[in-house]
Amino acid sequence: MSHATTPAHPAAADPPAARSPLRWLPGWLRPGWSRLPGHQPRPAGRGRPVKLRDGSKVLIRQVQPADAALVADGFTRLSPRSRQMRFLTRKKGLSDAELRYFTDVDHHDHEALAALNHADGRGVGIARYIRHADDPHAAEVAITIVDDWQGRGLGTELMARLSDRARREGIHRFTALVAEDNVAVHGMLRKAEANLVHRESATAEYQITMPNSDSASPLVA
Repeated sequence: MSHATTPAHPAAADPPAARSPLRWLPGWLRPGWSRLPGHQPRPAGRGRPVKLRDGSKVLIRQVQPADAALVADGFTRLSPRSRQMRFLTRKKGLSDAELRYFTDVDHHDHEALAALNHADGRGVGIARYIRHADDPHAAEVAITIVDDWQGRGLGTELMARLSDRARREGIHRFTALVAEDNVAVHGMLRKAEANLVHRESATAEYQITMPNSDSASPLVA
């Protein structure tokens, strides 16, 4: 895919491993700007509580600009391997520019959903899509779960709710670029009936075609 992009963070930060809209900041995704004439960023929804398969509870809601500290805290609780799996490169921290990018989203071309621990309010997972510059009906997706919340089914819950949001914004397909040794995400994508469309030595690319749905999103109620 070809994108007219600029880095999402200063040159001093670790460079992204792939030219991907989830690791680079396309000009048309700058805060307050959309590819659609007249479109304005939308307010975030209130969210809803979800009970996971192990009985633990989270609140899943749309990310807001005020969540920068929440995202930064979640990043510190990722192991070096989890950071490598998410960003496809070694990463020690998130810059201020990256935190703005990850939290100042328009909920249309760029959506992000956060999962908060019902017990203490800390972030335990996040899922986002970013619409492709060359295909308005497709978006790249990424899901990150802090290490001590992995294996509880949270990734599957986030994926389902992100898919619902994407359908409502006119997105029909997700793509995902995954590290070759990220066994958990490969398994989740296979359960979602994703198709493997490209494979290299270190990464695999999947595509998910989403069925139509007329149901209303509980995250914006």
